[in-house]
Amino acid sequence: MIKPDIPSNEKERMNALHEYHILDTLPEQDFDDITKIASEICDTPISLVSLVDSDRQWFKSKVGLGANQTPREHAFCAHAILQPDEILVVPDASQDERFHDNPLSTGDPNVIFYAGAPLINPDGHTLGTLCVIDHTPKNLTEKQLETLKALANQVVGQLELRKKITHLSVVQEKLKQKNEELSQFAYTTSHDLKAPLRGIISITSWINNEYKDILDEQGKEYLNMLDSRTRNLENLINGILTYSRSSDIIESSKEEVILSDFLQEIIGLVHPPKDIDIVFADHLPTIACNRIALQQILQNLISNAVKYNDKEQGRIEVQFKENQGHWQFEVKDNGPGIPQQHHDRIFQIFQTLGEKDRFNNKGSGIGLATVKKLVDSLNGEIEVTSEERAGTTFIFTIAK
Repeated sequence: MIKPDIPSNEKERMNALHEYHILDTLPEQDFDDITKIASEICDTPISLVSLVDSDRQWFKSKVGLGANQTPREHAFCAHAILQPDEILVVPDASQDERFHDNPLSTGDPNVIFYAGAPLINPDGHTLGTLCVIDHTPKNLTEKQLETLKALANQVVGQLELRKKITHLSVVQEKLKQKNEELSQFAYTTSHDLKAPLRGIISITSWINNEYKDILDEQGKEYLNMLDSRTRNLENLINGILTYSRSSDIIESSKEEVILSDFLQEIIGLVHPPKDIDIVFADHLPTIACNRIALQQILQNLISNAVKYNDKEQGRIEVQFKENQGHWQFEVKDNGPGIPQQHHDRIFQIFQTLGEKDRFNNKGSGIGLATVKKLVDSLNGEIEVTSEERAGTTFIFTIAK
């Protein structure tokens, strides 16, 4: 028996192999399908996806073999990786000086015929082989050899795909961690700002009450400006807190919601003025959903429809219907409408149209971004249709 040489680029080859994080993993259907096809096409009882490690060959997939690995010094595949540009074919191992007394030939699994197509990754490193084995002397046709090589390329494709998925999973986990850190930072910072902000609002209110008869008109104007901007900042901070907590809201479990009672509760929270009617159907069903998330979505949309309504008699309609796989809601108002060119922009965080609401407050640009984030996370979609001066309709779905 002749032991296989070590490739000149062994260190780089091993680094490349380990980057796939494939060694000692469980069987996978995609690889098993390839070995089954190889065995059928080449008419051999054994087919393997063999990866050559530092001191062993390990089988990611196998047909007709019980072992999971064999010593590298006995591996036919360790010879095959030395010839990356061609398929190693051993018609009869008993007549080949390299293998005639190899334990794998003289004993179990009785390797007499061997053909191994090298697995070459995009960087040119040979990771192992896709090989077929028989217990008697044999030859393959040119078509069989071409097919074996093509299947070896498919193995490499699966390795690359698996590597990319693993990499994406790592990146996704890091992004998730960063998002959690940013959310926590936003929450902590916003929460810490609320106390001094309340103090400023209280002082402004106190000055206004105690010194309103002393202040001239310009002083009163400055004080009102300070109060208005301070309250706008408070709204912004509250919006950031809600946005940063939206991930926690999403993780809430589903529960039964009686929609008629639920909408009545939200209207009570919004507390619309008398010149705005909010209507919905009398008999709405009970649905299973993330109650907290749905409340945040509907409360935000209805509250916006109230705040920005410019009609003498405002009207807001909430409609519900059941689609296959989703619940669908519509919030329709007869307000000023939103120009078409702003329909995508309104869902971006901190983006506003610059208009003040009926209470003379400017929006923070966080509410609709939070709505979009919640809807997306509930496997739904949201869209807006609007006609200037004729009202706006928000339509959103959430998965059942």
